[in-house]
Amino acid sequence: MKTIHEIHNAFDLGKSTPLELTQQFFNQIKASHHNAFITLCEARALNQAQILTDDLKLKYNGKVPRTEKPLYGIPLGIKDVLTMDGVRTTCASKMLENYIPPYTATAVIKLENAGAISLGKLNMDEFAMGSSNENSAFGPVIHPTHSDRVPGGSSGGSGTAVAANLCVAALGTDTGGSIRLPASFCGIVGMKPTYGRISRYGQIAFASSLDQIGPMTKTVEDAALLCEVMSGVDDKDSTTADVKVDSWFKTARDTKVENVKGLRVGVPQEYFIDGIDAEVKNAIEGMIQKLKAEGAEIIPVTLPHTQYAVATYYVIAVSEASSNLSRYDGVRFGVRPPEAMQARTLVDFYKKVRVNFGSEVKRRIILGTFALSSGYYDAYYRKAGQVRRLMRTDFENAFQKVDVMVSPVSPSTAFKLGEKSKDPLKMYLTDIFTIPASMAGLPAMSVPVAKDHQGLSIGMHLIAPRFNENVLIKAARIVELLAGDSK
Repeated sequence: MKTIHEIHNAFDLGKSTPLELTQQFFNQIKASHHNAFITLCEARALNQAQILTDDLKLKYNGKVPRTEKPLYGIPLGIKDVLTMDGVRTTCASKMLENYIPPYTATAVIKLENAGAISLGKLNMDEFAMGSSNENSAFGPVIHPTHSDRVPGGSSGGSGTAVAANLCVAALGTDTGGSIRLPASFCGIVGMKPTYGRISRYGQIAFASSLDQIGPMTKTVEDAALLCEVMSGVDDKDSTTADVKVDSWFKTARDTKVENVKGLRVGVPQEYFIDGIDAEVKNAIEGMIQKLKAEGAEIIPVTLPHTQYAVATYYVIAVSEASSNLSRYDGVRFGVRPPEAMQARTLVDFYKKVRVNFGSEVKRRIILGTFALSSGYYDAYYRKAGQVRRLMRTDFENAFQKVDVMVSPVSPSTAFKLGEKSKDPLKMYLTDIFTIPASMAGLPAMSVPVAKDHQGLSIGMHLIAPRFNENVLIKAARIVELLAGDSK
């Protein structure tokens, strides 16, 4: 599992080239049983790699231009919710099975401009709706090390691809935990930046006030680098914030364990509840004790409205999903099957088109349409928005006392395929610890800290104040170093 730094050193020493590395990854992908990719961009990627390899030999004299192109020759996987010009983008749905977008997501453009190579589009839960990656129209993604387990969702393809060494790093999207949960289950680093840090232009929307693009990588340092490259204002996305982007890569590179001295670490009492797997709880509490032993100040905090997080989230998310997915009607977007063209009424036409949505997507559209309907909007969506404001205030108050908060990512390690797929409410509770940070628009990260008795990864969840990715990355790097010492 080589990092970006290690790969660049290999390029510098002439031990590898972008072309050789890219071909190696395609060989590994084709031999894989994980079902992590939906579409490969082999010709496109090899062309990118050839150009970079030629430039490395001729233009850069064999040395990677780390300042000009910090991701030079690094093969990435792209979650199939992000558009790429001329490349099939399906959202893991039959509704968009043959959709070829005419434009590329801003985040992908920035990565490729920095020298990255896009290997292909990664499998996911349909329209990013799910926590196990079992909702894909192209079949479930398999956990990277345990074939009977889920990789987490909705960015399960991204999590498995990175952990199974099918790419160096990947892009995921996070609405209520869809980067952090699969990162925890797969044993990698997953980062959700502050809402507004990274442009969502080119991200096919699920819940527009919650969706955020972020990196899934092998190390905190790699996550910091990708996030730094992707961040910034975008004229195509009015929700991007004009806030300075610091050198997060340098922060990660320079952070040592001793930098933990004086760091105020908050432990929310609401995140350590009954029902957490004992091994998960012990691993997180063990890391908290390590932080304390190294000089961190451990401070109990309370987030009283956390108990309403899941219910509030599933009102807001499904309402926005209902609105966003209304465009898939077979007229503007979506498939138009032959039987729909034989329909005699508009209602019949819609029925024949929308049968291509999966069951989870249909469930959320129905719930969201109900919540937004006449007579119910004030009772549900407006009320959920008010509770969301209270949750944000909880975090603001807590961050008056602490620099960063820590908790488990999930109540359990990766569960078995099919274990929760027939019980939506049980599945929704998987995101109970990740949803609050999403509701408040905060930066958050999952860092692997231990494994249970079955060898399944346990991730620690770190949350920082809005637009304070610097302290998040610093704290995450310290946790990563302490976890590495214990292995």
